[in-house]
This record gives sequence, C-alpha cells and structure tokens, in this order.
Amino acid sequence: MDMTKRRDTMDPLHVQEGNRQWWTRNTMSYDWVDMLSAERFSAAWFDGIDERFIHASRLFATDRTAFDRIIPFENLAGKRVLEIGCGMGLHCELMVRSGADVTAIDLSETSIEATRRRLDLKGLKARVMWADAEKLPFDDRSFDFVWSWGVIHHSAHTGRVVRQIARVLDAAGSCRVMVYHRHGLGTQMLLFRQRFLTGGFMRYSVEESLYRTTDGFTARFYVQDQFEDLFRTFFDDVSSMLCGQDSDVVPLPRSLRSLVAKFVPREIFERRQAKAGSFVFLQAASPI
Repeated sequence: MDMTKRRDTMDPLHVQEGNRQWWTRNTMSYDWVDMLSAERFSAAWFDGIDERFIHASRLFATDRTAFDRIIPFENLAGKRVLEIGCGMGLHCELMVRSGADVTAIDLSETSIEATRRRLDLKGLKARVMWADAEKLPFDDRSFDFVWSWGVIHHSAHTGRVVRQIARVLDAAGSCRVMVYHRHGLGTQMLLFRQRFLTGGFMRYSVEESLYRTTDGFTARFYVQDQFEDLFRTFFDDVSSMLCGQDSDVVPLPRSLRSLVAKFVPREIFERRQAKAGSFVFLQAASPI
C-alpha cells in the first residue's frame, strides 16, 4: 500500500485497507511521547493507557466516574450495545460493567486482540470481532444503543457508516458518536502549521493538509452543523456539542501547556473547550 498517494484519488476499498493497516500498526495507547514501560497488554499497561485516556478527556467526559458525562451507563443494563471502533477496549469494558450486552467491532486486528485480552484479564465478557462499519454484519434493528468514539471520520465513506448505524438500531434506539471538528482551535493550529510553517500551502489541499497532521491513514474534519445534517438524513432527533482537551484551550507544546495550566482555573478550561474543542460529539435517536 502506497501511504504517500493522495487518499482522495484512491478506490474506497484501498482507503479502508489503508485504515486497517495503519490502526493495526499504531495502537491508540496515548504513549507517543513517554512510552509505557509495562509489558504490552498486561494489566499494568492497560491501567497506564486508561489513566492517560481518562485524564485527556477530563474536561468534558467525567463527573464522578470515568466517562459518565457522555456514556449513559445508567440506561445500559440489559441493553444490546454496539461499539464501532473498540480501540484498546476501555469503553467496551465500562459498558460491560454497566450491565450491557456489548458487541465491539474494529478494522484493526491489534484492537481486537487488545480488547479481548483486556476483558479476559478482568473476567468480563463481550463479543469482540472484526468488521467494517460501512458494511455491518448484523440484522436490521439488532441494537438498542450504538457508541463510537473518534472512529467513523476515518472511514472511506462516513455517510455509509451513518446509514448502517440507523439500520441496525432499534426504532427506540439511539447512538452517540464523536468525530473531529473542522473549526476547533487545535485543528486550526495544526492546519496553520502544515499549510504555512512547513510549506504545505502549495502542495496540499486543505483536506489533505488536515489528515496529514492527525492520526490514521485518512480522516475527515466536520463542521458541527454539517455533521448534524448528515445524521438528519437518517434520524429525526439529532443534537451535538463541542468538546476538547487541554490543547484546545492552550495550543502550546506539552511542556509549556502544563506550565500555563497551573495558573489557569479549571473552569476556564472547561468553558473554552466547550467553544473551541476539536471534537464534535453527536447524539441521535429515532432512526427513520
């Protein structure tokens, strides 16, 4: 697979294969800067990546327990739940612990292995399987809730994924999905650096500049109301909010950002991430 070829000129099947290869090689383990010393897929390794994930999401995701502000744990007991893109398995684990009957899918063999090992270590059960979200291998109305965190914008055709989500959801079901925000402050800083500071202005389109600055083989960045409109094609009830991380409030290198954060009240961080965050978090119900 030629990883330097323009993604927007590639056959969608090749884009999905590029996605599979990239995410199989690169785990979403939050250890790009300070590599975790624990053995991969050990209990200590999972604890380490969970700590980083929870901390990075603290401004918008957690009230009393991890991610309780964005995942409706209190409503999941006994429900049929589909997770699209299980990654290293933390959200899958948390939903299983809430009593949900979870099916977790991913394009990446590494993610499948990681999530299965996590559940085995903790004595938990879920169906974890390889699948392409553009062609979900499930019957119509198979699930009560669909969860996907930072995944479907990497797909060759995001709209096909949304159609599939609506198809497999029960008439009374709902979904919650996060994608990257085109107008987030962190996104704009990445775009500026790629386009102007590294000479990409003459070589790459805006879209190509964006996905060259982020994780994954390819990625789309969505304007909030446009992403809502995409879901309104398939759902009657759609709403969204912006959210983000420390870098969306103080877009400085990690060491400087940590220093500044010591002098900025938490309330300011929370308020700013809700206006300039790099994530669009969408909820949809009543599939058409």
